[in-house]
Amino acid sequence: MRIVLLGPPGSGKGTQAQRLVQRHGIPHISTGDLLRAAVAAQTKLGIAAKAVMDAGKLVDDQIMLGIIKERLALPDVAKGFILDGFPRNLAQATALESLLRQVGQPLDVAVLMQVDNDELVRRIGGRRTCRNCERVFNIFTSPPAPGETCPKTGGEHDLFQRPDDNEATVAERLRIYDEKTRPLAQFYEQRGLLRRINAMGDLDAVTTRLESVLAAAVSKPRTRKAAARPVAKKAPARKTVARKVVAKKAESRKSSPRKTAAKKSPKRSVAKRVATKSRPKVRRHR
Repeated sequence: MRIVLLGPPGSGKGTQAQRLVQRHGIPHISTGDLLRAAVAAQTKLGIAAKAVMDAGKLVDDQIMLGIIKERLALPDVAKGFILDGFPRNLAQATALESLLRQVGQPLDVAVLMQVDNDELVRRIGGRRTCRNCERVFNIFTSPPAPGETCPKTGGEHDLFQRPDDNEATVAERLRIYDEKTRPLAQFYEQRGLLRRINAMGDLDAVTTRLESVLAAAVSKPRTRKAAARPVAKKAPARKTVARKVVAKKAESRKSSPRKTAAKKSPKRSVAKRVATKSRPKVRRHR
């Protein structure tokens, strides 16, 4: 399966993506994780992106596309992938569509996870990340299980709150989502790829809803709504031309007998005059 998870910050995309990885064995490609790795490594990209991420804004499209292209070139995506946090605007979506077409891996489905704004603020404020394994938890909805250990250290998870997860940046992030990311729903709906789920409530219930729409999307061929529109517009034009041709032929047939009659009429008149002249004159005797 090749999946894009859409939704505002705090809608649970990362949590559900981790569950899909465990169930289906396909990689979770999170642009946020990739960028944070670049920041930690102090790469040129990481240094450029750090200031933008700390302010809760979006990183430049070209940088994001470069990261995604490099990630999709790795062999572990051959059986599918889960894109989380990308694309975030229409320009990225169009570029991603072109890129996936080039590599022969078009999307199967785009799932929009819908959550109320009040719940989003609560979720983002409670989100925590392990410094070592980078796994994401939420102290309100999905804290570490009792006795759970970090797979990298063997000890307890070293949790911290990311700079862009504090409540001061939540309003700005939601504003950017409404402005740039929400139109993606229409983009993918026009291509027959969009599925919506209620991402509120128990995590297991959300997972069940997600698995249900994924199974339905993969088993049924999609229809491209946008591609059907031009065909519908061309049909009337062909019919109009055909009607004009038929009308022209009919008019031509109606007018042809009149022309023939007009031509024959003078001939009959001449013959009549000749016959009259050749007739001998008869003298009458009184």
